[in-house]
Parts: sequence; C-alpha cells; structure tokens
Amino acid sequence: MNKTIARWLLALGVITAGILHWLTPHPFVQMISTFLPYPLELVYISGFFEILGGVGLLIPRVSRAAAWGLILLFIAVFPANINMAVNDLVIDGLPHNLVAYWLRLPLQGVLIALAWWFTKPDLPASRNSTR
Repeated sequence: MNKTIARWLLALGVITAGILHWLTPHPFVQMISTFLPYPLELVYISGFFEILGGVGLLIPRVSRAAAWGLILLFIAVFPANINMAVNDLVIDGLPHNLVAYWLRLPLQGVLIALAWWFTKPDLPASRNSTR
C-alpha cells in the first residue's frame, strides 16, 4: 500500500472518529468500564487527541510524533473495546453484534501497526529503487 494514501486514510479515519467523540459522545461513554471516573471527559479527551493525531499525521514536521501519540492512544482506548466485547454491551446507535465486537479487537493491532509504520522515516527515492 502506498504510504501517503495510508497516511491520509488513517488521518481521515481518526479525525472523523475524534469528531464523533465530540458530536455523539454517549455511545463512547457506554464503552468505558464503570470503574473509570469521568467517562464523558475521557471520551472528549480521547476525541481531542484523535483529531490532534490525525492532523499531526498530515504535517511532515510533526508526523512521526503524531504517529507515536496515536499508538499510545490506540493502546489507551483498547480496554474500552475489550469491555464492549467481554461484557457484550448494548451500545446506543451501534448494531449489537458480539462477533463484530470481538473482530474489532484485532483491528486495534492493525491500527497500531499502521501508525508504527509512520514512525519510520521515509527512505530516499534512490534507496527505494532497484538497479
């Protein structure tokens, strides 16, 4: 996959998710374990950092730092995805499908791997070509 296209797809995806955290926070709040305090605030904070990370991916000067930040964010929100699957939560606005909940878990690993790819500097064009 072309790294530039992948970067734009991930950036647009996390920016969209971040905006949704702000526009419709209730479904995200429902995913958070009850033992964590201030779930609404956590949703807003994670949404803010998704938007920030997505925008940062598109700014060459900060894109590597943004990718590392997204890796940390994807790890931080993973417990909410686990909670949703393990407890078979019914989330307002989402289709209730336990299989989809469980399939969503490995997707987090794909997102982490993709963000990790963006932490690596691009090779100069001359090193990419074969002779």
